[in-house]
Amino acid sequence: MKLEGIHHITCITGDAPRNLDFYTRVLGLRLVKKTVNQDDPTVYHLFYADEQGNPGSDLTFFEYPGADPGRAGGGMVHRITFRVKNEDAITFWEKRLAAEEIYPVRAPGSLIFDDPEGLNLELAVVETQDEPLIAEHPEIPHYWAIEGFDSVRAYAYDPDKSRALLEQALDFQPRADAEWEVRGDERGSFYRYDPAPAWAARPGAGTVHHVAWATQMDEHEAWRERVAEAGAHPTPVIDRFWFRSVYFREPSGVLFELATIGPGFATDEDPEHLGEQLVLPPNFEHLRSRIEPVLTPLPNPRETWTRK
Repeated sequence: MKLEGIHHITCITGDAPRNLDFYTRVLGLRLVKKTVNQDDPTVYHLFYADEQGNPGSDLTFFEYPGADPGRAGGGMVHRITFRVKNEDAITFWEKRLAAEEIYPVRAPGSLIFDDPEGLNLELAVVETQDEPLIAEHPEIPHYWAIEGFDSVRAYAYDPDKSRALLEQALDFQPRADAEWEVRGDERGSFYRYDPAPAWAARPGAGTVHHVAWATQMDEHEAWRERVAEAGAHPTPVIDRFWFRSVYFREPSGVLFELATIGPGFATDEDPEHLGEQLVLPPNFEHLRSRIEPVLTPLPNPRETWTRK
């Protein structure tokens, strides 16, 4: 069994309209599912991804309106890295972000910047055989578009505490000091640690809630058993309708999820119209009349597009 790299990464926003505008209009991702946090259905769960909503491209946000800014610290992911094709793409993104008054730090093959709430992001030139996971956007050519996740970086006080779980139970492959590759038959990504800062972690807007690793559907329960045998106390398998989930904290404190590849976001929506309407899993549909009035109104970000 092999994990197929990052499935999705879930973060927190205090401002869904601004978040939607940044990730769809500026970064060019597609809103592929507008739904609710199934553990707190008064809260949005927004999914941005490639054109089909494939695992490996899916950045998601819970909206807590007006949430105080957070600050990543020990036991939290502090940077999300996306892939781009080449240095020309880096130049394109540097100019595009500057037009939004966002001024990244550029290095060879890398562009580092914060989203409007301080979530740290990186675009990195990555040579890979993995399929590029790209969303359509009228202002962003395919050859410069974001191509899915490459890695996450987390803060850890003692990375060696996590080594046994990562390498033995989850089969993360060490590639350097405090760096592992997570690769299956279809795709892969990286998990990296940096020394934890002196300040205390503060969850809130602009921080990562958890990172999910992709499993094949028929291997999901076996992965849960491996995690349990390693002493990490996973939750039972939870059916999220579009995928199935198991959660646990790895020893450095980062919240992990194991999420299945499938059934997928087209299970209950036409692929041409993903994310245009509020969609609730069937067991939440009876709550629609109570849920809709408390959610922040959001536009369809593609409604005014002129497709090239």
